[in-house]
Order: sequence, then structure tokens, then C-alpha cells
Amino acid sequence: MTRRGLARKGKGAKLRRVREDRVGRGFDVALTALAPLIWGTTYIVTTQLLPPGVPLHVSLLRALPAGLLLMAFVRVLPSGAWVWRAFLLGALNFTIFWALLFVSAYRLPGGVAATVGAFQPLIVVLLAPLVLGANLRPRALAATAAGVAGVALLILTPAARLDPLGLLAGFGGALSMAFGTLLTRRWGPSVPPLTMTAWQLTAGGLLLIPLALALEPPPPAPTAAHLAGYLWLGLLGAAITYILWFRGLRRLDPTRVAPLSLLSPVTATILGWALLGERLGALQLVGAALTLGAVWASQTGAGRPRGDSVTPSSQPPASDRP
Repeated sequence: MTRRGLARKGKGAKLRRVREDRVGRGFDVALTALAPLIWGTTYIVTTQLLPPGVPLHVSLLRALPAGLLLMAFVRVLPSGAWVWRAFLLGALNFTIFWALLFVSAYRLPGGVAATVGAFQPLIVVLLAPLVLGANLRPRALAATAAGVAGVALLILTPAARLDPLGLLAGFGGALSMAFGTLLTRRWGPSVPPLTMTAWQLTAGGLLLIPLALALEPPPPAPTAAHLAGYLWLGLLGAAITYILWFRGLRRLDPTRVAPLSLLSPVTATILGWALLGERLGALQLVGAALTLGAVWASQTGAGRPRGDSVTPSSQPPASDRP
């Protein structure tokens, strides 16, 4: 084969690899996006099916049974450094995040609380260079900021009141989830997503027990509707979705994964309109379009960064193995 033929063949192989990489990244993004789309059902399931006034018990019953079920399936306990890592990540992603989320939800109107929570992906983009040593992506920063504005248009109302403690709780929850996302990415490649989910849900659920017992009355006897809600939020809204979310963090840049969480308020708004008869005006439609456009923009640009994907053959350092 001539030199020109070899060069043409090499160029063709490179183009095929680029196309395959884009298809693979698109599949990873779509699969990860299912998690926040399902999380968007949490509001309607909570308000329509679950008992009011016991949010910590609801969080506990969402996390711990799902975690124990996955633990029974994986049958792997954390060891070494992963003991404290599992509890730290479980606290950041579940215990602290959910507890502060409910404080924010109780003290702020739903639109304000959701808008404050939407800052979480923006925090991830800003902190990724510090925690992961990654380069700051201006496109991701601009897209995520636009997404926060879109969420505000989608769900904020002129009459929304601002409670200082509620705002602090909301930002604290967003910061907790942001650090949980970044540290899961930093430590996660040494642990399969299923195992990672089992450890974090179980640890987060165990840490919720003293909070729920100390701060809330016992929940009422469960009805069929309560059980259906717990089953939905526990199996689909926690176990399956967090497997998909942690898989995405394992394979994709977290500054691409975090903006996908902006899909959650869009789902919640659409369900409220379709199932509860909530009003959806022109401003909300503009906000939804801006949010969806921001999510799309956050996923475009450079291809998958080298090292984003972790193959089964890759071996982590011995100190990082569970």
C-alpha cells in the first residue's frame, strides 16, 4: 500500500473512532439524564401519596431499605479507606442534602427552594478545578448559569418570600450535593456504580436514623398509597436512579453530568400541569425552553475528555480498592 493510501486509511480509522466516541458519550448522557427526569416525580409522589410532616422519616424509608436491598445483592462491604468514604459520601449525597432540602422546602415557597437547589450544578462547575484539578469550562459555566435563570423563570412567582434560614439551608444542601458529586467522581472509578450506590444509600440511611428519631414524631401507620409512594421513591427514585447517576459520574466529566439535574424541575412542572391542573403560562414556557437549551449547551463542545471513561480492565491504586 502506498504512503497516501496508508494516510487515508489512518484518517478513516480516526474518524470512525471519533464517531463511535460521540455515540458512546451520547448514550452515557441519555442514560444519566434518566435519573433527574425520574427525580422530578418526587414532588408529586410526596404530596399525593406520602404522609405529611415527617420528611426525615420519608427520607430514611427512601434510602435505607433500598440500600440494604442493594447490599444483599452486591454482598461486598467497604473496607479500609472506603469505610469512612462511604459514610462521608452517604452523608453528603443523602443525609445532609435531604435534611437541608426539606428544611428549605418547609421555610421557602417551592419555587424559591427549587431555584436555590438549581445552583448545585453551578457549584460543581466552579469547584471542579479545585477538587479534581480539571480545567474550568467557560461553556459549561455559561450554560449552567443560564439554566439557573431558566429554572427561576419556570417556577418563581413575584409573591415569593425569602426566609434567611431557608435560603441558608437551600444553599447548604446544594453545596453538600455538589461536594458529594465531585468526591464520587474523584474516588468512584475504583468501585462499580451498583456497589457505590449500595454503600452510599445504606450509610446515608443509617445516618438519618438518629435525626428522624430525635426531630420528628413517628410516621402514621402506612396505607396502600404510602407503600406505593415509598416503593416508587425507594426502588426507582433512589436505587435505580443513583446507579445511573453514579455510572454517569464514573464515565463522564462531572461538569457535564451536574447540569443534567436541571431537568428535574422541568419534569416536576410538566407533571404538575398535566396531572394536578397547575397553570403553565408563557413565562414558564420560556423558562422551560431556556433550561432545556442550557442543558443541551452544557453537553456540546469538545468530545469526551481523555480519562473520562473507565474500562473494566483499568486497575485503581491498591489504596483505593474496596
